[in-house]
Amino acid sequence: MAKLLKGAPVAKFLTEKMQLQAAALTERGITPTLAILRVGERPDDISYEKGAMKRCAQIGVAVKNVILPQDVEYDAFYEKLQEINEDPSVHGILMLRPLPDHLDNEKARQMLRPEKDVDGCTDGSLAAVFTNAKVGFAPCTAQAAIEILDYYHIDCSGKRVVVIGRSLVVGRPVAMLLMHRNATVTVCHTKTVKMAEITKQADILVVCSGRMESIGTKYLREGQVVIDVGIGWNEEKGKLCGDVAFDEAKDLVGAITPVPGGVGTVTTTVLVSHVVEAAARLIPDSDREDIC
Repeated sequence: MAKLLKGAPVAKFLTEKMQLQAAALTERGITPTLAILRVGERPDDISYEKGAMKRCAQIGVAVKNVILPQDVEYDAFYEKLQEINEDPSVHGILMLRPLPDHLDNEKARQMLRPEKDVDGCTDGSLAAVFTNAKVGFAPCTAQAAIEILDYYHIDCSGKRVVVIGRSLVVGRPVAMLLMHRNATVTVCHTKTVKMAEITKQADILVVCSGRMESIGTKYLREGQVVIDVGIGWNEEKGKLCGDVAFDEAKDLVGAITPVPGGVGTVTTTVLVSHVVEAAARLIPDSDREDIC
């Protein structure tokens, strides 16, 4: 049976670390603050908002809820977004997407200031992931995968890592984050020829294909570390499943993240940790020893 790389201990570790940092910032007169911008009353948006608020409360991060009606006027929405951008008391912005059809998602995404983009969705944040610069933040799910590897002391340096998926949300940014840890990374996708031959060579396999239970024993070998980023509802089985066929993988690979209870468990904590980091960046590096 593979070792289960559960997300709960990782989230707990990050929460305790961020609690100390948030308290140190508050003592300096800086209260880390997240603005959550929601348009309408979509149940999934409300659920995610509540989860983020709960995690903020645990860590010591203040929340400003900005709730606009579903039919908010076009100009009024962007005026409100710009107002949050310019609010010095707000260190991070979570804009719940997708926005209603009458609003321009791309325009809104690009309006966010990278330094407040704690969800890692702007081009500025994504560019910084590639350059390893301290501007903006990595997408939370990609960062969550890295946090799990770090917590369980899985060294990526010199390892062969294969990422299945090339989205800007997970695949490409997680590949860059792994390269910054000196991994040798191959990215596979729907046009990859003989993918199984490639994935079996991996020491670490990160699966974010968006195709539920598509990766089975054909793609795996003994001893691999598997990070399953996917999550979806399997109607036939009546349960949540990942992109990896867990029942096939669990007795073959060396370690694997469960679904649910793996990467997704860490993602919201990463989001809130980005808010704390955004607030900490207001303090010069030479004066941050008691915060980091």
